[in-house]
Amino acid sequence: MDKYYKLKNILGNLTEVIKKQDFLVYFRKISILEITQDEVVFWVVSSFMKDNIEAKFYNQIKEATQREVPDVKMISFQVDKNIETPSNKNVIDCTKFYKDNSKESKKTYKLQNSLTSMDQIISQTKTVNERYTLDNFIVWSDNQLAYSACDAVSKNPGRSYNPLYIYWDVGLWKTHLLQGTGNEILKKFKDKKVFYTTADKFITEYVSNVRKRTIEKLRQKFTEIDVLIIDDVQFLAKKEQTQNELYNIFNLLYDANKQIIISWDRPPKDLTELEPRLKSRFEWGITVDIGKPDYETRLAILQEKAREREFMIPQEVAEFIAANVTENIRELEWVLNQIIAEYELDGTSPSLARISAKLKKLSFTSDLLGANKTILKTTIKSYEDIIEAVSKHFGIEKEGILGENRKKEFMIPRQVAMYLLKTKMNYTYERIGNIFSGRNHAAALYSCNKLEQILKKDKTLLHEINVIRDGIGI
Repeated sequence: MDKYYKLKNILGNLTEVIKKQDFLVYFRKISILEITQDEVVFWVVSSFMKDNIEAKFYNQIKEATQREVPDVKMISFQVDKNIETPSNKNVIDCTKFYKDNSKESKKTYKLQNSLTSMDQIISQTKTVNERYTLDNFIVWSDNQLAYSACDAVSKNPGRSYNPLYIYWDVGLWKTHLLQGTGNEILKKFKDKKVFYTTADKFITEYVSNVRKRTIEKLRQKFTEIDVLIIDDVQFLAKKEQTQNELYNIFNLLYDANKQIIISWDRPPKDLTELEPRLKSRFEWGITVDIGKPDYETRLAILQEKAREREFMIPQEVAEFIAANVTENIRELEWVLNQIIAEYELDGTSPSLARISAKLKKLSFTSDLLGANKTILKTTIKSYEDIIEAVSKHFGIEKEGILGENRKKEFMIPRQVAMYLLKTKMNYTYERIGNIFSGRNHAAALYSCNKLEQILKKDKTLLHEINVIRDGIGI
């Protein structure tokens, strides 16, 4: 029975992190076959269930298991053909479990009316996730300022950069940075009450309190918070009454020197959908933005995520993905998940040819940087070899590439040469700048980033670069 109760607790942990629809679709019946010092083995209904929960939810199940059995280092799944047997008392029907668990949660909530307001709001809305920290947040050049601001806030909440307003494109680890800041504050200040929510959840909370005529109780809940983090504030657009309430809460917290952190997908001056007075509040503190990671950062993130999943990804495959999946980190993680799932389901190891075909199929681009790479012994001995190859391909003198002439006929080949030195020979921007007439670090960085942007639209140039690379075996 000990296994049974541990399994109930594990499933309870899972319902906190897996969506209801996913839980009901992919989890049917489950039991624990064995618990050893290092491993927990689960019994499941079918190969379909085994394959899908391994591919989609392995990390969540492992984390949920470790909360119940801390010493476990790995989990595995086996198909039990007798799991449907009614006499098997160790099996849990996940559909029934979810319904019963939901009913129990509602009962618990009713019994907790005597709890503090803060306890009530935490029971209703998502708080910070412990796995997000500032320590495991990867910093790159275009998020350094945002990271530094969050680090400063974590050391002196309510007094450094309040409010802190951060804006960025989607898929750039905003949730990680926001919740990591909350966790850092909790680590440094044990008595602080940190509350993370999203704008859509705030709207739901507000509407519910309007319906119950308990708006004053809602305000009271928030006044007990020391740090309020609101993510995706763009969802407040056209919600005038909700904006008005946030304005009131903002003032209460700010006047009490409570820390406020807000995220949006654009800078304050572009918040045309917000009430002017709320918009002005967001501009009181510091505004920082996050740009897209460069090639080196994308490669580092991909390798780190693979290590977290205990998956070995070949270096050339990682480099290829980092060079072609350029929009955001979420896409990088998604591609990695596809590779891992394919390996776990049919044992197929990632190769350059397979990944190239997969990325084309997934419509990342029609012509991939490095997709035509053949197995050639490289002829590259120094940076001069790359400049020579680029010079010959474009039919211009090397001096034109290395010089300062800003005509397009020289600019593009120069950017191509810089880009190849950076991505294929791992030269620093400072070293690249020195090679090209003593340009500074920023000029080399700009040239490489500019070429990346051009390649997203100019497929002909992308093909030209592939031809150059094939010719010198890189």
